[in-house]
Amino acid sequence: MKLSSKIIMLAAGSAVLGSTVTAVAMKEILFSGDDSLDMSLYRESDVSSVRSGYYTVSQAPVNSADFTTAAESTINGVVSIKSYATPRGGYSQGGGGFFNDPFFEYFFGNPGGSQRRQQQEPKQQQMGLGSGVIISSDGYIVTNNHVIDDAERLEITLNDNRTFDATVIGADAMTDLALIKIDAKDLPVIPMGDSESLKVGEWVLAVGNPFGFTSTVTTGIVSAKARSIGSATHSRPMGIESYIQTDAAVNPGNSGGALVTLNGELIGINTAIYSQTGNYAGYSFAIPTSIVKKVVSDIRQFGTVQRAVLGVSISDLTNEIAKEKGITAVTKGVYVGEVSDRSSAREAGIQSGDVIINVNGVPTDNVAQLQEQVAKYRPGDTIKVTYIRDNKSNTVNVKLLNNQGTTNVTKASDFTDLGCAFKKVDESTLKQLGISNGVQVVDLKDGRFRDAGIRQGFIIYSINDSRVGSADDVEKIYKAIMKGNGDEKLMIVRGLYPTGKKGVYAVDLTGSEE
Repeated sequence: MKLSSKIIMLAAGSAVLGSTVTAVAMKEILFSGDDSLDMSLYRESDVSSVRSGYYTVSQAPVNSADFTTAAESTINGVVSIKSYATPRGGYSQGGGGFFNDPFFEYFFGNPGGSQRRQQQEPKQQQMGLGSGVIISSDGYIVTNNHVIDDAERLEITLNDNRTFDATVIGADAMTDLALIKIDAKDLPVIPMGDSESLKVGEWVLAVGNPFGFTSTVTTGIVSAKARSIGSATHSRPMGIESYIQTDAAVNPGNSGGALVTLNGELIGINTAIYSQTGNYAGYSFAIPTSIVKKVVSDIRQFGTVQRAVLGVSISDLTNEIAKEKGITAVTKGVYVGEVSDRSSAREAGIQSGDVIINVNGVPTDNVAQLQEQVAKYRPGDTIKVTYIRDNKSNTVNVKLLNNQGTTNVTKASDFTDLGCAFKKVDESTLKQLGISNGVQVVDLKDGRFRDAGIRQGFIIYSINDSRVGSADDVEKIYKAIMKGNGDEKLMIVRGLYPTGKKGVYAVDLTGSEE
């Protein structure tokens, strides 16, 4: 049976632990007398030993690296995160069928009256388990956005077993990072390292809480840098992708945990695995600290990420493109397909057909490396871009702009009654999703949107059949609804999640105050 490979976000399903004990499984295999045992799993020299009821371990040289110092210095700086939420969408009693559909009930009423509502109220349940990294002694913790997404309550457990409720400071679906805070002091901190100085083949440790096993440390090496999972697996990209790839064993529950060097420095936040089974099968991926530092700093300072864009449509330089365009000066780089009007790239003189080969002297051999370099900066910053045109090298200074073509600070517009904020979606994301306009739901809290089932990161392109392209558009529609005649006030919200999943929600504004 052929299994299709999947990218697994590691916060998945986390609270249930039931696995078979390995020793029992080995006993059954080795002593059951089953001659169908696949001997290809063992080295040829080990086959006779297996048949006789035991097997030998590899005689490979023992690694001389000492992991104990790094493990001891970082294990207290990683926390366990349990997310709790109230299950939505129906009750356990009361008829079923259409009558369990909240849309049916909203538009046509509840045939069972109030009786069904009184039979069983949904209770808050644990929905997920992940990890987080303490980055300041006063309680700031960085984790993955998908660990805290749609949670109504976050419970943080330290390595000394103390527990705290956490507040979400901010989150960014594009990089899958979130910043949360607990009310505590004098906490152990894992210092930030420089992910750009990391070398392929270097030893690293993954620290987290796989399957609920707290304070777990695994080791591996850096298998690759600036890895784009989407391009490697021909699947939909997951926002900004420039991952550190390792072979350290990482499993569900490790999400948001630390990837550290042997010096005990944080160089990545573990976020995904490439697997055919849903569990670790060889490779895991971490967000580098070059991106983590920028996102965390923006969230703390502005409440949302200040994202600079070049304003170009790009792809990896392939042999086919190089041959077609007559490019002979380089074999690696980022090919510029189109340049947007009023963009950073156009103002700097970058043109379609150019090949970007480095930013500030850092090589950009592929799209992932270029994304990582640009993601480090804010609108208004100036970077030095080197590119190839007509097989000659050129270097220009590029003043970075935001996706509105300005250097203004982006603010997350807040609507208290709706329980969220909105930010404009960058052009590359819109193009990737096949839409021309939209705003993204951020900082989701208790409110009308959450009650309607809308989740963090949802991109709204229309409300009540009116196009939405900015937070101002949402505000205008909201005010128009509230000023309208009639007692029933309703938003029909249509949009997409960053994964491409479509959503339509009915947001009841009855009883809201403008």
